[in-house]
Amino acid sequence: MYLGIKAVIAKSFARIHHANLVNFGILPLTFVNPDDYEKIDQGDRLRLETRELSPGGELTLVNETKGEEIPVRVELDARGVKVVRAGGILPYVREKRGGGLER
Repeated sequence: MYLGIKAVIAKSFARIHHANLVNFGILPLTFVNPDDYEKIDQGDRLRLETRELSPGGELTLVNETKGEEIPVRVELDARGVKVVRAGGILPYVREKRGGGLER
């Protein structure tokens, strides 16, 4: 979160790691085809359009270095999408409460 990471793409996630990513507002994605993992090298420039972000949907990861498109799966339910769009669990709860924390 502090490094400005917006998404993590992996072959799979442990449940706790997945939950931590969502709670910090980081989008967890998995490869539709696990072999696509091998198509990405260190230093490749990647682009991901998230306008079509939907629960359980797919997005296209573009490897601009190699000119390849790689399908990735959104590993979120409807609430997870809302939490990630809000920037994490704390901003999400703040929005639901109407702005600030009441004392």
